[in-house]
Amino acid sequence: MPAVSPLRNDWQRAEIEALLALPFTELLHRAASVHREHFDPAEVQVSTLLSVKTGGCPEDCAYCPQAQRYHTGVEASKLMSTEAVLEKARQAKAAGASRFCMGAAWRSPKDRDIPKVAAMIREVKALGLETCATLGMLSGTQATALKSAGLDYYNHNLDTAPEFYGEVIHTREFQDRLDTLSHVRDAGMKTCCGGIVGMGESRAQRAGLLQALANLPAHPDSVPINRLVQVEGTPLAGTAELDAFEFVRTIAAARIVMPQSMVRLSAGRESMSDELQALCFAAGANSIFYGEKLLTTGNPDTERDMALFARLGLRPMAVVETAGTVHAGIVEDIVASPRSCAA
Repeated sequence: MPAVSPLRNDWQRAEIEALLALPFTELLHRAASVHREHFDPAEVQVSTLLSVKTGGCPEDCAYCPQAQRYHTGVEASKLMSTEAVLEKARQAKAAGASRFCMGAAWRSPKDRDIPKVAAMIREVKALGLETCATLGMLSGTQATALKSAGLDYYNHNLDTAPEFYGEVIHTREFQDRLDTLSHVRDAGMKTCCGGIVGMGESRAQRAGLLQALANLPAHPDSVPINRLVQVEGTPLAGTAELDAFEFVRTIAAARIVMPQSMVRLSAGRESMSDELQALCFAAGANSIFYGEKLLTTGNPDTERDMALFARLGLRPMAVVETAGTVHAGIVEDIVASPRSCAA
């Protein structure tokens, strides 16, 4: 019997707006039904994210405490050593993470940085963890080099709808993000690509973000949905907080339009109640970060997450090794970018 929710890359904005406008319980029912077609609804993929190079970014993303032009108290640091990263990866694996994500606050890495990151990737991969990275914009050559080192996933978020993008970021174009994603796909890596909500965008613009994601040449393997974390000193500090039910609606719509993607609760989860997170899981979210702080913003600690899983009857996706490769559960996924993680 064919799936009720076929993969589509031709979503119209009006269709997604109509989804977001459904009665809340109807929208959750539809999203939960789609979720069950493709995933075990009791499983959640768990990853740990480490900032391997923090602060000093030259971009002007209005949400990001790592931008050097904003006074947020984030001190710029140099790239961590491979051994220091490896120790964090060992700790993450011991705590139950199946994937280790490395983020660096660069606009784009310099070619001389790639061998250093590649060494980290090889060593983390050797531990039996899936690897992912978010380093900013990549050239085709850089993407190929990272793939050769064993990188499984690369994150580069669209952040918001194309027409709202210029209200948030001025130091790169929306097309630059699409170009990096193209390089990553061409290199044979899987993509993680999502966005941030609660930056002052309208519901129609949230629909525009989901439309842009769902209509990429291939759906992202992972779709991080970040809820803006307002950081004092950034231009978006003081923005009206997004309604919690509107956030859940966004999760549900993402599940429906990208049925086989992992939908990840990313930045902003620290401030979410257990009840709000439970609604997000019911709406089709099936991936989280835990453990390490989410780059420059907080992340709920491991004990709280495991206690919530126990209360809800959820379990972490198991790591399954096949033919020398490592897979987490049903479908693999990755991280939010340094900019979106900080949001």
